Amino acid sequence: MVAREVRLLLWLVAIHLVGVYLFTKGFLLNRLALPDASACANNACASLATHKRAVLIVIDALRFDFISEHPPEPVSPYHHNVLTLPRELTAAHPERSFIFNAYSDPPTTTLQRLKGITTGSLPTFVDSGSSFGGAAVHEDSIIHQLKRAGRKVALAGDDTWLTLFPDAFDPHVLFPYDSFNVEDLHTVDEGVISHILPLMRNHSQSWDFAIGHGLGVDHTGHRVGPDHPIMKTKLKQWNDFLTEVVRELDDDTLLVLLGDHGMDRTGNHGGDSVLETLSGLWIYSKSIPLSTESTTISESILPTTIFPGAKVPHRFIQQIDLLPTLSLLLGLPIPFNNLGTIIPELFNRDTAVQTAIELNAGQIRRYLDTYRASSFGRELDTAWGKLQTAWGAVEAASTQERVSALYDYNRLVLSSCRILWAQFNLTLMGFGLVVIALGVVASWALYSRSGDSGGQWAGWQDETWRRCFRGVIAGAAAAGVMYFPLRSYLEGVDLHQIALFGSALFSGVAIVAATRPSLPFSSLKSVPLPLILHVLCFASNSFVVWEDRVVLFLLLSCVLPSVLAGFTAPTRRLRVRILGFSALFAVCVRLMALSTVCREEQHPSCTVTFYTSATSSVPPVLALLLALPVSFALPRVIRRVLGISKSDKGLAAVFLPWFLTPGLVAGSVLWILEWMDSARMFGEGAVWLRSLRTILARMAFAVMLLGSLTLWWKSPLCLEISRSSEDKEGNGVGNGNSDKDNETKGKATQVTVLGFANAFGSPYLIFWTVFLSVVWLTTQLAGQVILGLATVALLAHLEVVDSLRDARGLNDAFSSGNPSAALDLNLSTINRDVVFSEIVPLALLAIHTFYGTGHQSTLPSLQWKTAFILTPTLAFPFSHFTALLNTLGPHIVLGLAAPLLTLWNLSPIPPPSLSPRAGLGMMIYFGTLLLGTAGCAAALRRHLMVWKIFAPRYMFASVSLGVVDMGVVLGVWVGVGRVKERVERVFKAIG
Repeated sequence: MVAREVRLLLWLVAIHLVGVYLFTKGFLLNRLALPDASACANNACASLATHKRAVLIVIDALRFDFISEHPPEPVSPYHHNVLTLPRELTAAHPERSFIFNAYSDPPTTTLQRLKGITTGSLPTFVDSGSSFGGAAVHEDSIIHQLKRAGRKVALAGDDTWLTLFPDAFDPHVLFPYDSFNVEDLHTVDEGVISHILPLMRNHSQSWDFAIGHGLGVDHTGHRVGPDHPIMKTKLKQWNDFLTEVVRELDDDTLLVLLGDHGMDRTGNHGGDSVLETLSGLWIYSKSIPLSTESTTISESILPTTIFPGAKVPHRFIQQIDLLPTLSLLLGLPIPFNNLGTIIPELFNRDTAVQTAIELNAGQIRRYLDTYRASSFGRELDTAWGKLQTAWGAVEAASTQERVSALYDYNRLVLSSCRILWAQFNLTLMGFGLVVIALGVVASWALYSRSGDSGGQWAGWQDETWRRCFRGVIAGAAAAGVMYFPLRSYLEGVDLHQIALFGSALFSGVAIVAATRPSLPFSSLKSVPLPLILHVLCFASNSFVVWEDRVVLFLLLSCVLPSVLAGFTAPTRRLRVRILGFSALFAVCVRLMALSTVCREEQHPSCTVTFYTSATSSVPPVLALLLALPVSFALPRVIRRVLGISKSDKGLAAVFLPWFLTPGLVAGSVLWILEWMDSARMFGEGAVWLRSLRTILARMAFAVMLLGSLTLWWKSPLCLEISRSSEDKEGNGVGNGNSDKDNETKGKATQVTVLGFANAFGSPYLIFWTVFLSVVWLTTQLAGQVILGLATVALLAHLEVVDSLRDARGLNDAFSSGNPSAALDLNLSTINRDVVFSEIVPLALLAIHTFYGTGHQSTLPSLQWKTAFILTPTLAFPFSHFTALLNTLGPHIVLGLAAPLLTLWNLSPIPPPSLSPRAGLGMMIYFGTLLLGTAGCAAALRRHLMVWKIFAPRYMFASVSLGVVDMGVVLGVWVGVGRVKERVERVFKAIG
């Protein structure tokens, strides 16, 4: 049966989920994809056709600066990693060869960019989450238009195309390859090369549109960075392939080469930095000229831009401009949802430019009119007047000005839709904010009540739970009754959403009413100032960008009160302990800050140290040298700390050297082998190394998750109990610190219990280290060093908290007017209720560890290679599980560590109540962060940086609260529950 406190914690988790769901549904982008399909009247599209077939070569993550018409002069050993197009084609035939700098709309992930390239539509923010498995495209696209025209489509390469268009490809010319094996740099590329060239040599009606999508450049960037020598090798491979493609190209086939997106300095992508969004595009016709010198095009519709690091501007287009251009060059209708504009240079002959842009603008106009008439049409209200004015300018333009006016209209539509398709449902956002705020208030109410002494916490839980359950039912019923008469005022809100809101609201109010929390004036002295400052940071985009430095400042500031208290401690031993462990905590925290991964906005004021450089994903030499020693030393440090209370006996004596040490060492060896594999120390064909890594990872996971947890469950206590038959009277049971009595004595039998004072904390710490070892396996080498420092900081904080409680107890005794009471004070009777100031450093440590282990609250900082620890290819759920552990492992393990604040050096006699007060405090901290990020994102929803900074931080706050909740529930339900059960059983037997 689920314990009463666990049921309340699970209810809080549900409240958090409901609040996040409602706010997210109202906040994140939600574009309507219209099902209509385009058609061309009077053979208009066919009149612009120049080619019967096309070959589309996609080099994944091909950045614009990776393309050149001639070899660049190398300025560094690796600076010649450039895809060099044949100069005799690009320079000698400018009317048939065109190079463009193409802007890829964020999120710059492959699946979303392929949607944009084939449909001409804009992605939405949440689309990035579907990169590991998106739904099929049902809106009009060039692939659907090809099928309607009876043309056959061939594919070789990335199987993401099959996800998007599962029934579009002719099975006789279909050669898909796994798209998510980041460690495989060659298989997909070699598959493209081995199939595309034969298809070109023997097309004979077997295909009309051939797609070759290679992944080697992208995988090289993810794995070793864009400046690694392997990148030069990959681009040379593509150079040679393109030479063969051009040789085999016939006069009726158009060649299109593009990157679906770029990559940042570290080789990753997903965000909206310049290096991620500017991709390369080359279009080549072997004999049919696409442009003539006799026709000139206005410079106003040929925009240019300067790529970072370049000296001269280059022709700049939107990547989705390829769709209408390619469609018309093949004589196809422009897909219905397209917002791209034709590339004028490719129609620069006679009146083709005007005909093409007329068709293009007419398609966009029909799309807008249809969208306006749909249920989502009100989104266009704010921009409709401006769009109508622009169309009026088109109709009033002269023949000479009409092309420019049509181009300007198309671009106005694109920019307006980019701004307006932030479909904010203010009602749902308001519901979500109310529920999130209510979750914080209810958590605080439960937290306040859980500090009641005398077992009252356990006494009122059943009634509180019953009120909560009745509130859920009453809220859902009331919402259902109110929905139907009010639904005309609740646009975009469904019945189930109003029911969730009602249930959360009624049950939350019931919880608060049951606890009756009070806020006396004296409580103002314990206002959690670091939390308030942390939340206020989310109102500034600069503070969000530099949150890693803000968290470091707040965390070090938390040490100051304990240092001041240490100077006033009543005994020398306590002063030494408080000051010494506070210094250790501060040193560990400061050393953790030396590991950094920089987000784009921090450049040039940030230096990457988590990797060897900003353009590499290779671990630094120091991490290679320290990871193994840290993995050996950390279990010894843990045992040394347990030895202070003589709790290094029993399970600890077996688990730490024989389970934890091998588990941590295996994790370090695993990543050292990965580094060797990336560096090709054993050559290109070292398949055995990949197999060895997989086997090692699976064995380590199995041993730590199954073997260690089984051992802990069967024998969780870290006690050593001995009996002697001496007939000797004693004075009771001590509390077990190093200088405190550890003996229980009876008249006939003396029982000695080593580890008595930490009977609850030590076994829970062993339970915690099991999960630490699992996260360790998914953390790269530099991150493992940081996890080791975070563990030491956690232990130091626990010792500081315990010493401060002892100091307060002695001070209270001395100030009681009876100094002799201090001498007789039994420290096990001291009030050990957790205060919020003890929880704040633990919460900040979780966030600080997240940043120190190589992460930022941005998509590009995700460490994709961690998805392939257990399997060499993408495999659900293993890849998702390890990637999640790598990213949010610090929040999981430090959320799981919260009960230690209650259990550490807690004596089993008299039996304690063990309320989940510390876990509730962690929920309060991260719930308040979520409320702050959601509130600021809502208030700043029209801010220029909302999708770049505020929305990602809100999403990260949502996910981090979820995993902290999971850690707290797991710790209270399984960890505390089992330890309490075994401790009570042991001491009942002794008594």
